[in-house]
Amino acid sequence: MNRDYLDTFIKAVIREDIGDGDHSSLACIHETAIGKAILLSKERGILAGVKIGEKIFHSIDPGLKIECCYEDGTPINAGDIIYIIEGKILSILLAERIVLNVLQRMCGIATQTRAYTEKLRGLKAKVLDTRKTTPGMRFLDKLAVRIGGGENHRMGLYDMILLKDNHIEYAGGIEKSIKSANQYLKEKGKNLKIEIEAQSLKDVKEILRTGGVHRIMLDNFSIEDTKKAVTLINGKYEVESSGGITLETVRQFAECGVDFVSVGALTHHIKSLDLSLKAIIEE
Repeated sequence: MNRDYLDTFIKAVIREDIGDGDHSSLACIHETAIGKAILLSKERGILAGVKIGEKIFHSIDPGLKIECCYEDGTPINAGDIIYIIEGKILSILLAERIVLNVLQRMCGIATQTRAYTEKLRGLKAKVLDTRKTTPGMRFLDKLAVRIGGGENHRMGLYDMILLKDNHIEYAGGIEKSIKSANQYLKEKGKNLKIEIEAQSLKDVKEILRTGGVHRIMLDNFSIEDTKKAVTLINGKYEVESSGGITLETVRQFAECGVDFVSVGALTHHIKSLDLSLKAIIEE
């Protein structure tokens, strides 16, 4: 986790939500009032983001006392208390929605990722995320994937070369795109892995003739063609299945012998976990 990036993110989301003040709370609660609250889950899922939530609380008010009841990656059920918070009521209410928004999304991603990884139990294939993330929250989305048991693909455009259909078209074909990528890395002195997309068995054969890559992505292949492609590649390069893979089909693709299955839905088609913050009024 990049701490500077996280600090910048938290400052931005606080500024976005608070503006010139929480007038709803200021209108009816005294600035010195002290209180207690709990943040709890309203449904079953995988917990993710507790340290991020704690940091948001303390960014708003370092004086808040936060008790974390579970660690990231823990299965939780409806009614389970995630935090017990004590301190200035105005600070608790300032942080409420920001913390809930972040944790609900992270828990939703972790929960969905865990469902996919459970489907691959006993197989070598790993579940990967993609760049289909929420702008500004990619590092949190991808952290949630790791918490859920998946693995991260590249973080952005800068840490891997991925030659997809449009790159190949603009470059003049598979062979030209691969050779250009290798020449570029040599000239720039960069040590990046090269992955290339194949859309047919014909593409796979051309990639194998050309060489110079680390991984072949089988995009929208059928189960039958995935098996044929894995046989053709024969362990020479890593193999990734991608495109339209669902919870119902992920194991079938993994059983073809691929090394990775990438699923954009891990981060772009999720249901946030329902969490709630409740005031505790002690007699």
